[in-house]
Amino acid sequence: MSIATWRSVQRRRSAYTASVNEASEITRLLHDCRAGDAGARDRLFTLVYDELKRLARRHTRRGARGSTLSTTVLVHETYARLAATTAPSAATREHFFALCARAMRQIVIDHARRRTAGKRGGSAVAVTLDDADASQPADPATLLALDQALAALEAREPRLVRLVELRAFAGLTPEEIAELLGVTVRTVQRDWQRARAWLDAALEP
Repeated sequence: MSIATWRSVQRRRSAYTASVNEASEITRLLHDCRAGDAGARDRLFTLVYDELKRLARRHTRRGARGSTLSTTVLVHETYARLAATTAPSAATREHFFALCARAMRQIVIDHARRRTAGKRGGSAVAVTLDDADASQPADPATLLALDQALAALEAREPRLVRLVELRAFAGLTPEEIAELLGVTVRTVQRDWQRARAWLDAALEP
């Protein structure tokens, strides 16, 4: 084994160890939150702040054109929304970040809804799931149409909605989602195709 290869292996091993340690610490803090430790919530958000900013950055790119919602505001609104509960209901790192992705989606949708409040009329919006590309801003009407379709899908298959939130709204890659949810990349890709097919049919004007 060359020195370069050995160093690469060591870097990957260190990154994996750090990830496992972080996951364990997040799980411990979530347990402490549910046990009533008031300080655990603040320690939890300090630990995950950088990851939340990464998610928020993708959400604000995903947000409606002309939106004034910034990454920092979105992170703090997410914190306030989750902290309003007695304790985060998540039991694992994966569940916690899924809750964060959902809270961020709701905040982005709320901002889009306020921007469209008071507007009259308007024709049906032609939307596909491709419009949920987290790298592209969308019109408020597009975001609201997607939100309504997701609400309908959640009544049938809530697991697919979690996937759409993580991929389309949070902008995570299939590999990142697979790691977060503890499933294979193939499972993520298969579920994504199912979600696309259902939502594209539901979003036809």
